[in-house]
Order: sequence, then structure tokens, then C-alpha cells
Amino acid sequence: MWIYEKKLQYPVRVSKCDPMMARYLIEQYGGADGELSAALRYLNQRYSIPDKVIGLLTDIGTEEFAHLEMIATMVYKLTKDATPEQLKAAGLGAHYANHDRALFYENASGVPWNASYIQAKGDPIADLYEDIAAEEKARATYQWLIDMTDDVDLQDGLKFLREREVVHSMRFREAVELLKEERDRKTIF
Repeated sequence: MWIYEKKLQYPVRVSKCDPMMARYLIEQYGGADGELSAALRYLNQRYSIPDKVIGLLTDIGTEEFAHLEMIATMVYKLTKDATPEQLKAAGLGAHYANHDRALFYENASGVPWNASYIQAKGDPIADLYEDIAAEEKARATYQWLIDMTDDVDLQDGLKFLREREVVHSMRFREAVELLKEERDRKTIF
């Protein structure tokens, strides 16, 4: 079952045109530790993980798509009034030449997204540790993005996203403990 509410998970506001900040935010759109990578990683891993954890991966994976939507909205709002000269000055000239203002899955340096960003070992505990690391890397990136802007409206949305990464990391840690306990019970008997 899929339910999509036609609104953002959290309101996205920006106070000013800021193509440089948009460029940095692209990291969370198409970077190795960004929202697309997280969503696809979790939704892929759910097929080789015990039933007790499938729902968690599905829930967090679909929420990551909501975060991707928020990032896309932020980037759009930060660049919609930018001139080509402003985009070029922000280091987005090549992007503009190739895509205009359309979003493209790439990192802040312009390197296109690729499937090697998605980790799946097939060992549930190893995969969950990878997921914890991914959430912590995303949390750190959000903090650095917050530090890079003086736009309090944009900071608000970024703080929401940062805190969701913390919650996801905690849920994955709980799942590791659950699976470790289950594994240890089976080896004892």
C-alpha cells in the first residue's frame, strides 16, 4: 500500500536567492550520502532482511523520498530567481548549460549519482551498521549545511532533516540489538 500526501513532510522556506547554498544542498540530493542513496539502499535491503525489520526499512526508505522532495524544493527556491551569471558565479554554470534549473542527481561537485553508493551485503547486521553510518554521515552533512547559511528559514528545514537522521540512526541501532539478541539465542540452543 502506498499513500502520498500532496504536501511536504515539513514546510520549506527560504529567505533569499542563494545559488551557492543550492549547490551545496545538491550533495543531499544526489551525493553518496544523500537522500536518494538512502531511500534506495533501505528499500533494496528490505528484501534480504528478517521479517522483524522489513517494516522499519520500508518506513525509513519511503521517508527518505520525502526528504528528497524537501531538498529539491529548497534547491528550486534558492535558484528560481537567479540569473545565469549568478548560477555561474556559484559554480553551477556547467549544470545550467546541461540542465537549466532542472534538478539532476549529482553531488555538490557535479559528479553524477551512481549505484555504487547503495550498500547491500546481505548480512542483516552488517547492512544495519552500514545504515547507521549512512544516517550519521547525513546528520553531519546537514549540520555543516546549517553552519554554511545565515538564512534562518532554510536552517529550520535543515534542522528538521538533521533530527530525522538522528531518529533513523536510533531506530537502526535498536534493530541491530534485536537481531543480535535473536542471533545469540539461536547459537545458544
